[in-house]
Formats: sequence, structure tokens, C-alpha cells
Amino acid sequence: MKPLLIATEPIDYSIAFANGLAQHMAPTVIAPARHYRSLAGWFDPAVTLRLVDWPRTRSAANLAFLWRLLQMVRGERPDLVHLLSNTALWLNAAAPLWRSLPLVTTVHDVTVHPGDSETARLPDWPARLIARQSRDLVVHGASLKQAAAARFGKPERNVHVLQHPAIRRYTDLGAREGLQRSSPTSEFRVLMFGRIYAYKGLRTLVRAEALLANRLPRLRIVIAGRGDDPLQLRGEMGVPERYDVRRRFIDDREVAQLFLDADVVALPYDEASQSGVLHLAAAFGKPVVVTDVGELAATVEPNRIGLIVPPGRPDCFGEAIARLAEDRRLLETLGENARAWSEGPNAPATVGAAAAALYRQLTAL
Repeated sequence: MKPLLIATEPIDYSIAFANGLAQHMAPTVIAPARHYRSLAGWFDPAVTLRLVDWPRTRSAANLAFLWRLLQMVRGERPDLVHLLSNTALWLNAAAPLWRSLPLVTTVHDVTVHPGDSETARLPDWPARLIARQSRDLVVHGASLKQAAAARFGKPERNVHVLQHPAIRRYTDLGAREGLQRSSPTSEFRVLMFGRIYAYKGLRTLVRAEALLANRLPRLRIVIAGRGDDPLQLRGEMGVPERYDVRRRFIDDREVAQLFLDADVVALPYDEASQSGVLHLAAAFGKPVVVTDVGELAATVEPNRIGLIVPPGRPDCFGEAIARLAEDRRLLETLGENARAWSEGPNAPATVGAAAAALYRQLTAL
């Protein structure tokens, strides 16, 4: 069969998903050139990549673009169309014209995270409407399945769980360029990476560090990514000098180096559905400390890839960091488990096999 994937964002997820599916059936991917042109080489050769000049959301050029997109989809003659995100507003106008095909949409976040100002700039109704117009939805966990069915008015039989695959692009980049750990082995380095917004629990991490000021003198906290300014919490930091704050876009090579240099990856979220950062950390064999929100605990606990604490508890979060810093054997065991999980049950090819089976099921209806 021939699946057609339409990929806007998240970019790393879309690449990993397409590459995993390509191990089982050859997909065509339509994607915005401005996001994917420089990354085209990361797609598996079995993926047919169609880069298009995709207008920005508020551009009137979207009307002409939609006509070209519809013609392109018709020319591909797919058996199924899968939107890898529900956040592209203008695809709502195309969905009614794809009713002869199974239309599947991946919903990464059932609701907008509190404090996520970047996502909140867009209206919520397009994400809800495209989900309602799709025959089937994909989410990344059992609890999200129930939430999506309720929010979008779908029978649970039309909401399917596919894991978020491991993100291996940065590990491959590090290996290709011969990158090695560069941080001093005398440090214990905790990395918080990604979009840093209120729901990510930055204050929990900062207060945890303050509680560890005397217990872990070699602790180093690295906060990297765009979003809120971590230095606004300087007054709550125990030892501000042990923070390395990189509040900006992080290029691919630097991402690889950050994860190679980390001992632990911190996900102190106050609220979440799932986390791509977790799947990136696992590919580097890095254990995580996560809060019990969304699907995080359900992912971490059975695979033994990190420690889980209640949300909003800096004391518990700090204790988990200290436990890993003081127990090298536990740290290494969790890291080995994370790498094995990313190369086995969470490997893109494993997730791709589940996606291929789902596509066959949906086209047989």
C-alpha cells in the first residue's frame, strides 16, 4: 500500500516516524521546504520527499497553495493520508475533499500546555476542527487516547496509540562527526533542554538545585533552548554560578554535544502529555528524572530508564538527582536501559511496524 504523510511539525518526530515506517512500506512525505530542505539528507532513501513552498499561516497565498496541494495528493494516488500534526490551520479546508481516503491525524497535545506562549499565538479551533474531521486519530499513550476521544468527540475505537519513536538524528550526527564528551568528569551535569515555558517546571529544577547547594558541590545545571528567561529565577538559585543558560535556538551539532556532555536529563514538568526530549535522551543512553504527569511515568517506569517524582516537589526532584549523582551503578544501569529501549521497543523501525499494521487495518475497513 502507499501511505502519504503530510509533515509540518514537530520536525524531529516527523523524520523519525517517516524513517521508521520506511522500513516496512515506502511512504511519500509532503513537507514545507523552509523547514525540511536542509534536513532532506536525514530521510531514509525509501522515503519519497516532496518539498513544497508552504505559506505562513496568515498569508493569502494559502488559497493557491491548497489547490496545488490537492493536485499533488491526487497525483500521488495514496491509499491513506496521515497528517503528522493537527496544527496546520489551512489543512481544514482540504480535509472535506479527502473523504474518499482514510484520513488520520496525529494529536501530540490534546490541550495547549499552560504558559506555552508560542503555541497559544495560534487559535485553538483549527487543531480541534482537523481532529474532528479526521476519521482516525493517533496519540502517544493510553491516557491520551481517552482524553482525545472525549475532547474531539471520537469513539475510542477511532483513536489509536502509537509510541513517539526514539529520535536518533543527533546521535547519528555525533557519531558521524566523532563527537565525544567534553565536559569535565569531575562535574555532575544535569541538562534541561527544549522549549522552556511555564509548564516545563523550571522553578522546580531551580529550587531542587538550591536544596542541593551543599550536598552536591560538583553539580552543574545546563538549561538550553528558547522560551522563558531562566535568569528571572536567579534569586531562587542556590549557586547561580553553576548554571549554564543558553536561551536561544540550539543548532544540531550543539544539541548532540549537550546530550553527550550530560549525566542526567531533567523533565520537571508541571503538566505534559508526552515529551520528545525523553526520546532524544534515550537515544544517547541518558537516564531521566521526570515528574509523574501525562505519559511520562507510564513510559519511564516499565522500561526502567529513569526516576519518577511527584510534580511540583523540588525536594523530591533534588533527592532523585542526588541519588543518581551518588550511585554510579544505578546511573549506568538506567542509561544502559534507555539505550536498549531506544534501539528496541522504541526504535523508529519498531514504531514504524506498528504504524504499518494500523494503516493496513484502516484501509481494510
